[in-house]
Parts: sequence; C-alpha cells; structure tokens
Amino acid sequence: MQTTKAVIANGAGGPEVLAIVDYSLQALGPNEMIVRVHAAGINRPDVMQRQGNYAPPLGASEVLGLELSGTVELVGSNVSRFAPGDRVMALVASGAYAEHAVVHEDVALAIPDRIGFIEAGAVPETYFTVWSNVFERAALAPGETLLVHGGTSGIGTTAIQLAKALGAGRVIATAGSDEKCAACLQLGADHAINYRTSDFVNETRDLTDGRGPDVILDMIGAPYFQKNLDLLALDGRIAQIAFQNGSHAHVDLAPLLFKRLTMTGSTLRARPVAMKARLARALEERVMPLLAAGQVLPVIDSVFNFANVADAHARMDGGNHVGKIVLAMTDEAQHELGGGAP
Repeated sequence: MQTTKAVIANGAGGPEVLAIVDYSLQALGPNEMIVRVHAAGINRPDVMQRQGNYAPPLGASEVLGLELSGTVELVGSNVSRFAPGDRVMALVASGAYAEHAVVHEDVALAIPDRIGFIEAGAVPETYFTVWSNVFERAALAPGETLLVHGGTSGIGTTAIQLAKALGAGRVIATAGSDEKCAACLQLGADHAINYRTSDFVNETRDLTDGRGPDVILDMIGAPYFQKNLDLLALDGRIAQIAFQNGSHAHVDLAPLLFKRLTMTGSTLRARPVAMKARLARALEERVMPLLAAGQVLPVIDSVFNFANVADAHARMDGGNHVGKIVLAMTDEAQHELGGGAP
C-alpha cells in the first residue's frame, strides 16, 4: 500500500494542531486514480474540521482538504477518461492536503491549458458549490439580481464572476471593509456594500428600486436570516451554504408565504460520487469554456508551501484574505506565480 506525506489534525484547536505525517493511501478502486498533488485549496470546512466542528463523512479519511490539482500517476482498471501524465483538478471528500491522493475519475476535470496548478487547485470546491447552489438549486436566470454575502471569500469571488459571465442583470456584494468592497467591484460586481458601515437591507432596496434581489447567496446564517427574508423580491430564492455566525434564529416566516419565497440549502462533501459527477459534467459544459477563455478565474489571495500549512490556516483564521488561499505541494507549483511561496 502506497504511503504519502499528508496533513491531519492532532486533536481540535488552532492551526498549531496541524501535523504532516506519513499516511497510507486507500486501495485503488477500478474507477479511481492516484494523483500527484501539485496544489490544494484551503476552505472553511477544513478550518471547521481542524476545530473539531466538522467530522469527515463516512468512508472519508482524516486527511484534510477538499480540492486539488495535480498529475495523474496511476489509473484503475476501468478508468477511461484520463491517463497517466494528464493534468487534472478534482473535488474530493478528504485527502487533498497530501503529496498523493486517490481521486475518482468522475469527479475530476481536465485543467485548461491556460490554467496553472495553483489556480486549478482553487477551482473545484468553490465552482462546484456556486454552480450547484446559485444556478441549479436557486435557479439564477439571465437578467436577475443576485446578492452575494461575503463577496471576497472564495465562494463570493466565484459567484460574482460566474453570475456576470452567465448573464445576471445585476450583482450586489457585501463585504467587511471599503478595500474588500473595491475588490468586489474589480471582479465585476455592480455594487458593493460595506456591511460594517451601511445597512445592506436598505442599500439593496435602494439599488433595486424597492424590489429586492431575486437570489441571495448566504453563508452567514442566523443574523441574516430575517433580513434576507424581508429583502427578497417576490418569488425570490435563498441559497444557504453555511452558518458561519450560527444556525439558530427566531424569525417571522410571514414573508415566506406572502412573497412566495423559496429557501434551499446544501452541502457537497457527503454527497455521493454520482451526484458530484453530474455537477462535474455540468461544469465541463457551462463553466470550463469560461475558464479556458479567461472570462472567469479563481482569485488567489496567497500561496503557502506544504510545510507551512499552519501559516496558511492562520491566514484563513484572520479573515483578511480576498479569494483563495492555496497550498503548493511541488516546486513547480510554488514558482507558478513568481518567486515561490512562503
């Protein structure tokens, strides 16, 4: 059984509990591949797992990491979509923070030629999540208005770009500083609201002539629940993807009835491979051409060497990042953006 260097959490706590250990890869299934990992994106669920607040789903390893990019090294007997040497990026239930990972071929995507390993490592988790929740579950249509909470997060920067590229009439983002609001505007948002200095409900109403947004993408949770319900337009939809500030709220549900609202929520990590494979095929059809043409691109906040994974998590904990934080596993990946990574 092949072993690899991988990151686990020795107990629950801050970045200091992360450790790089020798880890045995699971046995390779007929539709699986061993991928030499070049880069892995860091995401909020990784932090929650490190803190002891998000256990891996049944069958997943304790190795952190939900998305990766790399090169196929070995394929199972039934693999037909990829061959050794192919550059791929993939959404995984665990195991991305490692030098090697086992990946099911159906959840892997070919990396467009113009995209390097660092950028590719920042694509799967956020692009799968935004596509599934904003465009499929909440059914954002061309010409509609989208409100994105947390506009400078990895999810937020992806949602802004994809919504504009796919024809949204207006994208409004919230962020926690004037600098972050400026970053949202640079990414294509039509308006950005500093929620620390302005009331996003009143501002969004003004920007939409009192109508409200058609779709709200929210990861904040309880403090925004009532505000989102009150703000949505008739027949509006909320896509709830996280509860960063709590999941318990006392609310008046009347707007849900009187405005014919729809609320949907989902997580991806524990979903079956077949469902993730369907999302992968949708991304190949609708999103990969945009990436290949450079119309949308992952926003890279910072890149850290594999050995400095604790520093990368500290950057995430600090909350000052704009876009994605990425781990570089190889020298090739470290130098893609110039000068290497700390």
